[in-house]
Amino acid sequence: MAKKFPVNPSHPERICWGCDLYCPAKALACGNGASRTMHPAELFGEDWDSFEDRLEKPLDQEQEAGPK
Repeated sequence: MAKKFPVNPSHPERICWGCDLYCPAKALACGNGASRTMHPAELFGEDWDSFEDRLEKPLDQEQEAGPK
């Protein structure tokens, strides 16, 4: 079972958020050679979880096809 994802952790820079392990930033256990994955709060600000109403709506298939 996946761990509950924290919405606003106090020190997100100390942890890698790339998987369910939540490893310390300097001791990644996944072994994929990647750098630390940032928390969405670091990327988008503390209100990152309320972006749903501001996202662009997907285009209908009719609009994607263009004019006939």
